[in-house]
Amino acid sequence: METGRADAVVWRNRALLVFDRVSVPVAVCDVYGQVVLANPAMAAECGTSPGRLRGRQVLELFRPQESTQVERIAEALRLRHRSRYQVSVCWRAPDGTERYGELTADPVSDSAEDTPALLVMLRVRGERTAPAPEPVRATEAERQVLALLAGGATTARAARELGLSRDGVTYHLRRLSARWGAANRTELVARAYALGVLLPGVWPPRASPAEDE
Repeated sequence: METGRADAVVWRNRALLVFDRVSVPVAVCDVYGQVVLANPAMAAECGTSPGRLRGRQVLELFRPQESTQVERIAEALRLRHRSRYQVSVCWRAPDGTERYGELTADPVSDSAEDTPALLVMLRVRGERTAPAPEPVRATEAERQVLALLAGGATTARAARELGLSRDGVTYHLRRLSARWGAANRTELVARAYALGVLLPGVWPPRASPAEDE
């Protein structure tokens, strides 16, 4: 009996060694799609390490292109069918490239009565070039508000100089904060310089020309 257990451990270790060295992206998931084990090739597709994939949902890492495929697979697993399942997926590679391919899931377990795990393999079919970033958007009014803030103006002073109400200035700042994900006015000004909305090395601060709407 002890010999049998020792042999099982040896073969398990050998299997894990092969699992880690295979070049095909492979993961073992529970029946709900949560990653239990992933090889380096699978982790590389996600720009992380195998250990950091543990506990992640595989269908959050690789987005299904057809939700009906996932629904059919979930129903088949609920009924304990043990076919091979394929899902068309897309995902963003670490370099920003949009890739697409197929996830193949094979239910595996020690016996037909056990709840199966899923042996998941990823096949890369191709990639699409990442879209060019959207141009920086800021209206002329927004640029003038930013220039005044960069020079130390308060909301009231900016409103007076631009002929706006204080609520009007606040409106422009809120729109910019939402668009650029800025937490406060200091960050808004910093983003404006980084994005070229405000001209560097100029005092008092000046806005660059607005793009055509």
